[in-house]
Amino acid sequence: MLNKFAQTRPQTELLSERMERAAAVAAVHAEVADANARFPLEAVAALKAENLLGIMVPTLLGGEGQSVSEVVDVCYRLGRACSSTGMIYAMHQVKAACIVHHGMDSAWHRDFMSRMASEQLLLASSTTEGGGGGNVRSSEAPVERSGDSIRLVRNASVISYGAQADAIVSTARRAVDADSSDQVLVVLEKKDYVLEKTGGWDTLGMRGTCSAGFSLKAEGHADQIMPVPYGVIHTQSMVPTSHLMWSGVWCGVAAGAVERARKFMRKAARAGGDLPPGMPHFVKSLAALRSLRALIAQSLARYENAAHDPRALSTVDFQTAINLLKVDASELAVETVMAAMRATGLSGYRNDTDISTGRALRDILSAPIMINNDRILSNLSSSTLLSDIPSSIRD
Repeated sequence: MLNKFAQTRPQTELLSERMERAAAVAAVHAEVADANARFPLEAVAALKAENLLGIMVPTLLGGEGQSVSEVVDVCYRLGRACSSTGMIYAMHQVKAACIVHHGMDSAWHRDFMSRMASEQLLLASSTTEGGGGGNVRSSEAPVERSGDSIRLVRNASVISYGAQADAIVSTARRAVDADSSDQVLVVLEKKDYVLEKTGGWDTLGMRGTCSAGFSLKAEGHADQIMPVPYGVIHTQSMVPTSHLMWSGVWCGVAAGAVERARKFMRKAARAGGDLPPGMPHFVKSLAALRSLRALIAQSLARYENAAHDPRALSTVDFQTAINLLKVDASELAVETVMAAMRATGLSGYRNDTDISTGRALRDILSAPIMINNDRILSNLSSSTLLSDIPSSIRD
């Protein structure tokens, strides 16, 4: 359940001004991060300098108590500047949301939240491992207990920016004899674990996320286990916030591509003569972007209305809708960027022009396969049969 202790955030410098400055830094270094598959360290340093990492932490713990909607706005702006930076920020805030929404009854996690805000800790996620692939509701590695001490040894197939994170939030089986779906969420500080790289990250796009494979060996205290079962966290926070925040990034990437296409069209219009033959594709890209923004805005409003009601968040109808958001937003974002590239023709296809959409296209193609859409649709097969068909447009 969402944090009931959140207060009105302090009157500090506007969030919009801070995110604009961070986005400007991200934009400057985006090409280097992409070309070298390098962590966007300058951009993340800017996020920390602008105190943007701990904005969801409640004010009484030193944060700003910002909402998921406000975080999605930051994701959108960063996505326009640098896809990898935007996705790193989104993944970090998904884990922050899980801790903020479900950790207020734990003294250890309240203290950790205070440090998230004061030290601007960057959180990474470890939810996939071994043969489980993208099935985050199944864990192989168990938490091993010895009194108040815990141990976790995990073959993590992917930990995005794991080497650069200040902490890792990991799923695990509750105990050695627990079923794979009986999971907990554990917050591990950098001093608690050792990472050994087991795989690289040479991909088509989203190269700066540095989503390599690692073996994770950690030791800590039992208090670091979240006080709520992961199944509850997954339904009420993990799934909704990840799909909303990822969609915000993808929408930002798409908006950046459409902006380049508009620049191309305006330049042609100023030069006189006929508009480029790709103009209809530019119109399509604008229409697709508007549909994408509307879809995300509608989903955000529905989430915020249900955010304080665990039963509403757990309904089949809400869970189906929030999962379909990921599918629809990712597909629509690809459609938008592709239309923008077709609008610009060879000029947008080239990598050496100021209206190139190549990097945006490579990055956005990750969207349908990041938690594969086919897996989501397959998992929804049964639940969709229970959904009612609306009897009117306004239902």
